[in-house]
Amino acid sequence: MAKNKVKNKPKKIPHIKPINNFALLFVLTLFQLFTGYSAAVADGEFASKVMLSSGIFIALEWVYVTVFYTVLHRRNFELEFIAFFLTGVGLTVIGSVDPDACFKQLMIAVAGIIGYTVLVFILGDVDLCMKLRLPVAIAALFLLALNLIIGQVKHGAQNWITIGGVTVQPSEFVKVAFIFVGAATLEKIQTSKNIIRYIAFSVVCVGTLILIRDFGTALIFFITFLIIAFMNSGDFKTIGLAVSAAGLGGAIVIKYKSYVTKRFAIYRHVWEDPYDKGYQQVHILTGMASGGLLGLGIGNGSIRHYFDNYLTTTDDIFGIICEEWGFLFGIVLVLSFVAIAVSALVNSIAARSAFYSISAVAGAGMLLFQTALNIFGITDVLPLTGVTLPFVSQGGSSMISCWAILAFIKASDVRTYNYLGGVRRK
Repeated sequence: MAKNKVKNKPKKIPHIKPINNFALLFVLTLFQLFTGYSAAVADGEFASKVMLSSGIFIALEWVYVTVFYTVLHRRNFELEFIAFFLTGVGLTVIGSVDPDACFKQLMIAVAGIIGYTVLVFILGDVDLCMKLRLPVAIAALFLLALNLIIGQVKHGAQNWITIGGVTVQPSEFVKVAFIFVGAATLEKIQTSKNIIRYIAFSVVCVGTLILIRDFGTALIFFITFLIIAFMNSGDFKTIGLAVSAAGLGGAIVIKYKSYVTKRFAIYRHVWEDPYDKGYQQVHILTGMASGGLLGLGIGNGSIRHYFDNYLTTTDDIFGIICEEWGFLFGIVLVLSFVAIAVSALVNSIAARSAFYSISAVAGAGMLLFQTALNIFGITDVLPLTGVTLPFVSQGGSSMISCWAILAFIKASDVRTYNYLGGVRRK
């Protein structure tokens, strides 16, 4: 009996000494100071905005970790460190290309971190999340409708709206709503009506993205839909969701076959037309090869000179990183996203409810698949879809949505809500 009691005794969450978190943050700070300075002098003249942006971001990291460690007694900062690392790399690359855009990206990153913090607290209350399911779904549909009505066409897709001088991509915010609504809907399925409603919601979201010709984002939504369906109980309802999703994807491809064919005609044939349709991928592949394992140094690459600043710091940013920072560093960057996905899988096993498990895995899957589309697209492994690299690429809406999606993974970690207001939760 004594042995059984000892064996069944719940394991205590291991206490991590303060030096572990702050030592890691110190190492990250040194890395960001070095790369920030290198970016500031990349053009031969010292760009104070780049160094200032790096300094402010480093200060924000220290404030965040210190406050949450001392006030809320939180010990699990692994996800934040990965996101800080990725965001910092993005700021450095953007700053080396366009110092003015670097400071703007910093402000957006701050907004993303604030949104992330607020969302983590909201996600701590499952009952509140269930109540917010319908309002969030309605808000998402409203944003998509607004996109159809007043959306502006940029870079081939009608996925931009300008309000009060601020330009945003509604589809980026709908990503967060899509995961939230899906996880909340499948948390407690009692009738087939709930399943049908969620399928209808998914059809409207993906269908609207196809109408505005944002095929890359539509594909991300579709894969996320399959992940959410798979994360359900595994009964016939889940199978029905998966079959419906597959049918939806097939119908979309057939209906828009001419557009898809035209868009991806150059796929796997970029070297046959290196000066026109294959121009982007050919120069990226050439630049990445010239960078070797250790890179040419920040600001010394050739890719940045072949494209405008916007394309360089959005779609093609991974190519610049591999050329100037080295192929080995590019692998580290990819492994950072893999680490986020692994964290989500581990957290989902011990999560407090299905809501956290589904939302965490769906969020990680969305980030990982978007990363694959970006990297494999510019290297001609997959058709080029024009999606950004999460946390790293320049873009306000994208940065905020990435941090918001990370909140789902953070919320799935049982250590996140172990303490609240200094009082240990039982």
